[in-house]
Amino acid sequence: MGPLKGFKIIELAGIGPGPFCGMLLADMGAEVIVVERASASYTTPDVTRRNKKSIALNLKSKDGLETLLNLVEGADAIFEGYRPGVAERLGVGPEDCKKRNPKIVYGRMTGWGQDGPLSQAAGHDINYISLTGSLYATGRKNDKPVPPLNLVGDYGGGAMFLAVGILAGLLEAQNTGKGQVVDAAMTDGSALLMATFNSFHAMGIWNTQRGNNMLDGGAHFYDTYETQDGKYVSIGSIEPQFYSLLIEKANLDPAVFSDQHNMGKWDEFKEKLETIFKTKTQSEWCDIMEGSDVCFAPVLNFLEAPSHPHNVARQTYIDVEGMTQPAPAPRFSRTPSEVKHGSKQAGVDTEAVLSDWGFPDDKIQKLKKDGAFS
Repeated sequence: MGPLKGFKIIELAGIGPGPFCGMLLADMGAEVIVVERASASYTTPDVTRRNKKSIALNLKSKDGLETLLNLVEGADAIFEGYRPGVAERLGVGPEDCKKRNPKIVYGRMTGWGQDGPLSQAAGHDINYISLTGSLYATGRKNDKPVPPLNLVGDYGGGAMFLAVGILAGLLEAQNTGKGQVVDAAMTDGSALLMATFNSFHAMGIWNTQRGNNMLDGGAHFYDTYETQDGKYVSIGSIEPQFYSLLIEKANLDPAVFSDQHNMGKWDEFKEKLETIFKTKTQSEWCDIMEGSDVCFAPVLNFLEAPSHPHNVARQTYIDVEGMTQPAPAPRFSRTPSEVKHGSKQAGVDTEAVLSDWGFPDDKIQKLKKDGAFS
């Protein structure tokens, strides 16, 4: 099942966006083989390891490295998340793989990119999105920037762009018979995610003052509000017809609130709405607004989300081996994605994968005896 069924992809084990990218590809049916260190001993549940097979190779041994390069000969793509130059030093860089398989698509996941003055520096999501304006724009007025978890750099600007790049490379390779390198940098990706705000600024409807714009919590009609029971609701009543419905359902005075886009009144309107939303519980506001065109939703934590009726109806969350987790996305009408199993212990599939990929049994046993894997 899945639209990527038949594609073979090698993931050199890493953390964060690399494994997330591998999960996306595996959910869509690709055979994703995670190459772990020979000494790896992984047991903790990890959603991003679902649907993958795990092999453990000693890449510092000649036989272990040769085993990986033999696998590259039968793969469609390979990707890694090392600092620039590490894969080359290990002997599994783009040129090493291209010699074995000219059609291979080689994905590279980094924060700063393969070149540039910061390319060799350590960093994390918070640093990468600092460089692109994403972090500066996130947070409340007159307060410091707030990290939006690690969603913008690692997963939005990193994993998603790596997945798109690999898929585009696979399509192009089918037409030309030639592979290429995909340089996915979180700085590049998070910069591209800000494209709309470059447009807004050019149109004169966005400024650099955090918490002072329509979509960053500056507007009273696009924000979150605390309810009587200490929970929160979200309001996104941008369009005039939706804003009119907000006025109606929140029992606001149209004469006071009609001047929706007068930025000079936003703080005043917000204070009034804060008082109003605290008069009822989250559940009571759901009864009044949920499902209407107010553009409303309760603000749920990630443990509450799976129980919401909409998520239940769409089966947005699934249970895999006793662990609740998000279902694969997006959805395909004819070749649906599926989760066959959760995370596996490191190296558990080594012998089976080598056999499936054409290694004779006597060679597998010799490689094991010689220390290519344990």
